[in-house]
Amino acid sequence: MSAAQDFERALNGVENTKRRFSPEANIQYTYESLEELLVNTKDLSAMIKHHIEHQQQRLNVLDDYYKGENTSISVLKRRKEDDKADHRARHNYAKYVSNFMQGFLVGVPISMNHTEDAAQKRIDEVNKTIESNALNADLILDLSIYGRAYELVHRNQNDETKVYLSSPLETFLIYDNTIEKNIVAGVRYFIVGYGHDKKLKVLLYTPTKIHTFYTSNFGDYNLTLDSDVEHPFGDVPINEHSNNRFRQGDFENVLDLIDLYDAAQSDTANYMTDLNDAMLKIVGNVELDPEEAKKMKEANIIFLKPSANNSEGRESNVDADYIYKQYDVSGVESYKDRLQTDVHKFTNTPDLTDENFSGQQTGEAMKYKLFGLEQIRINKERLFKRSLNRRYQMIGNVMSLASEAKKEEFTGITYKFTPNLPKSTKEAVEMFNALGGELSQKTKLKTIPMIVENPEEEEQLIEEERKQQRQPSGYMEN
Repeated sequence: MSAAQDFERALNGVENTKRRFSPEANIQYTYESLEELLVNTKDLSAMIKHHIEHQQQRLNVLDDYYKGENTSISVLKRRKEDDKADHRARHNYAKYVSNFMQGFLVGVPISMNHTEDAAQKRIDEVNKTIESNALNADLILDLSIYGRAYELVHRNQNDETKVYLSSPLETFLIYDNTIEKNIVAGVRYFIVGYGHDKKLKVLLYTPTKIHTFYTSNFGDYNLTLDSDVEHPFGDVPINEHSNNRFRQGDFENVLDLIDLYDAAQSDTANYMTDLNDAMLKIVGNVELDPEEAKKMKEANIIFLKPSANNSEGRESNVDADYIYKQYDVSGVESYKDRLQTDVHKFTNTPDLTDENFSGQQTGEAMKYKLFGLEQIRINKERLFKRSLNRRYQMIGNVMSLASEAKKEEFTGITYKFTPNLPKSTKEAVEMFNALGGELSQKTKLKTIPMIVENPEEEEQLIEEERKQQRQPSGYMEN
C-alpha cells in the first residue's frame, strides 16, 4: 500500500478516532488560476460543498459553545436509569474567554496615525463612515471564536465606501498555489427562498468583477451564472483576518475541559436531586399498613411499630434510613477547581475570582500573571495590522477612482493597540516623584480623567478662583 493510500485510509477512518473535528475542517482552498476557475465552475461547486460539509461543522460547534449551547452535555446520554435526575448544566467559559480577549485587545479603540495632516484627516473621516471601532471589535470577536474573520469592502447605494462584517460560516477565500499565497477569488454564499423554493445564491468576487450564481435547489451544488458586474476596488474586496497561524479560536483547545466541567457540575446537581429522592430502607419486621405509610410520607414523618416475632413475644429492633450514593465532597470539588484552573491556564485568561488575583497586586506582579496573554496579544496584533493594511489599500483604490482621495493617503498608516487593563496611577506617580520629576498642572489633571473630564476648562476655573481670592473685599471690576 502506498503512502497516499495510507493517508487516504487515515482520513476515512477519522470518525473512529477521538478527534473532535475533521482534519479538513480548517483548510484553506487553493486553485491554479482565476481563468481556470471561471471555466471549471464544477470545482467551485466542490469547494462550496466541502465548506458546508466539513468546515461549517467546526464553525457551528464553536458558535454553539460561544452562545452557551455546549454540544457534548446537550447531546450525550448521561444516566442509564430513566427515573434518575438528568440535569444538563452548561458553563459559558467560551464566551468568557472570547469577550475577555475582545475587551483586552480593542476595549481601547485602535489608534491610527499618519505623518501627513491631510491624510490623517481623510483617514479619520473614513473611519467615522465605516464605524471602524465597532467593526474592529466585531472582527476581533469572530477571530476569537472561529479563528478567522472576514470583512467585505463595498460601495453602497449612497455611493459611500463601507466595510461590512461577513460571517465565517458563509465566507471563504481561494488562494493560488504559489508560496506567496496570492488571493485568486473570494466566495460568499447563503440560502435564499423558503420551503421547496430554497436554493443557494453564490457571489464570486474577483479582482475586477462580482459573479452571481444560483443553484436549482438547496441540495444541488451545480451553479448557473446569473450575472456579473464590475467593481472598482482593484483587488478581491473580501478581506480575511487570522487569529493565529493555524486559524484556531481562543477557546477551541479547551472544549474538552469545558465538557468535563459541565459533566462534573451536572453530576453534582444530579446527586443533590437523587439525595432528595433517595430510597427509604426499613430494617426489621414492622407492622405498617400501606395507607398509613402513604399518610406518613405526606406528613414527612415515620412511626415504626415493631411486631412480636420471637418465641418469648418480644418486639424486634427496627431501624429506618435512606439509601443513596456516597459523595466525596472534598475530592469532587478539588477536581472541579482543577478543571477551572486548567481552562484559564490553557487559554491564558486570568481567573478574576482567584484570591491571588486581587487589586492589591503590584503592577510588576500583574505583568507576570498576564505574561502568556501578552504573547498572544502581540501575535494577534501583527496579523491584524497586516489585514488592516489591505483594507485601507482597497479603500484608497476606490476613493482615488472617485476623486475623493489619493492612494498615498492610505499608505504608511501606523496602528497603536492599547491593552485594556486597569492601571495603577499611584505606582507611576510614586516612581516619578522618587526620580525628582516635575509635572505641569495640565498633565496632572490629565492623569485623573475619572474626576476631570476637560483639563483646559478645569485650569480656567482654577485661575478664576485664584483671581477672586486675590481681589480685596468690596472691590468691583469696571
